[in-house]
Amino acid sequence: MGESIYIIIAGLVGLGIGALVVGFFMKGNNKKIEEDAKEKAKIILREAEMNAESLKKDRILEAKEKYLKLKSEFEEEANKKKAIIITNENKLKQKEQVLSKELEQVKRKEAELESKKENLNAQMHSVQVKKDELDRVTSQRIADLEKIANLTKEEAREQLVEMLKDEANTKASSHIKDILDQAKLSATKQAKKIVLDTIQRTATEHAIENCVSVFNIESDDIKGKIIGREGRNIRALEAATGVEIVVDDTPEAIIISGFDPVRREVARLSLHRLVQDGRIHPARIEEVVAKTEKNIEEEIVEIGERTCIELGIHGLHPELIRMVGRMRFRSSYGQNLLQHSKEVAKLCATMAAEMGLNAKMAKRAGLLHDIGKVYPEEAELPHAILGMELAKKYKEHPEVCNAIGAHHDEIEMTSMISPIVQASDAISGSRPGARREIMDSYIKRLKDLEDLALSFDGVNKCFAMQAGRELRVLVDADNVSDQTASQLSFDISQKIEKEMQYPGQIKITVIREMRSVSYAK
Repeated sequence: MGESIYIIIAGLVGLGIGALVVGFFMKGNNKKIEEDAKEKAKIILREAEMNAESLKKDRILEAKEKYLKLKSEFEEEANKKKAIIITNENKLKQKEQVLSKELEQVKRKEAELESKKENLNAQMHSVQVKKDELDRVTSQRIADLEKIANLTKEEAREQLVEMLKDEANTKASSHIKDILDQAKLSATKQAKKIVLDTIQRTATEHAIENCVSVFNIESDDIKGKIIGREGRNIRALEAATGVEIVVDDTPEAIIISGFDPVRREVARLSLHRLVQDGRIHPARIEEVVAKTEKNIEEEIVEIGERTCIELGIHGLHPELIRMVGRMRFRSSYGQNLLQHSKEVAKLCATMAAEMGLNAKMAKRAGLLHDIGKVYPEEAELPHAILGMELAKKYKEHPEVCNAIGAHHDEIEMTSMISPIVQASDAISGSRPGARREIMDSYIKRLKDLEDLALSFDGVNKCFAMQAGRELRVLVDADNVSDQTASQLSFDISQKIEKEMQYPGQIKITVIREMRSVSYAK
């Protein structure tokens, strides 16, 4: 600020000097002008000095005001920081007081623990003294007892342990027997309840499949067209479908005979289309049969998908769905295989739900348990094992695979679902009306089964049960031992296999009962 004043003064002085110089040069012209100029220069110089002094004072005032403002701000900031420092100091003092109190409490507790420790040591010393005294007295008494009983301590302990062991075994055996008897009774009652509830809750159909199909025609004139010249049409139809076409004197009917329901259905539909079209000759027959077979395959897939939707089964491999559809055209002893499998699936789901198991997995295993019967290729394996292999191939759950393979006891059961599938299969196949069999032949087969078992030595009575699926043999306990009973069961099963024809399997149970009778007089 001071330098600015000096610069202004210097400028004004320069102006005055300039004016003097101008006046000097103009002196010769007019002296008065020179004097006026000098006077004006003096005036200008005084005004410049006055302005400079005023400007200097203003700058000094501004500087003082700024200094005072900065000083005030600094003091305010310093006061705030001082207040914060005082507050923190107060907090530290409070924490120090709290820590001091806690330290005093810790010291008191340490003193109390030390006192308790001293008391405990004194008690332990007293206990040790009493224990030593007790050991001495006990040793003395044991020595006295050994002298009296002529037994050492180890020998007496062994005898006591043996006595207690025998007594414990006797009580345990009795207790275990009671528990097992009660468990068997409860299990039997529960199993019967579950099976009865399942059968009552499952609605079944009593339809029976035949091995022949009847194709109705409007008039006997059409029979001649179907037969063809020298029988070429009927031979072509039989060769294309693999069934036997029987054209006899039956009015307005042609019989289609064959063990494969799929072939019979193909032949029936083909005949229907040929009769409607009217063009019946070998080439046309082959063309219609080929189309019909394709339609049947599509229908098989549709039946499989519809069955899965009906039962609520999801995620089956397409090949398994196709095999489920093929069950519709397969029968076992007159019982439709698809109907049987659906029935088994529903029974399995009900039983599994009653037992708290996975009902969906049980239903899946029940539907697929006979899948090996509809495998299109010839196989030497039993249908249960073949079905299990197919289920494994198409990534089914291991429990489902085991249930399929074990439902005829070909393999060992490893899950709770397996016996459920086996029981459901037996219920579905053994119920009245499920499978076709002439009553006389059925009764004769059961009678022959009982007579066969009665032909063995030592057999007193024999009963065919569960529609011929179980044979119970009662033997004479005096003439047949336990080992002989086992051999007798095997011999009866071998003779049944060689001499009789029967569906499924037959369980032979040999019962040997010893009865001792005495009379009190």
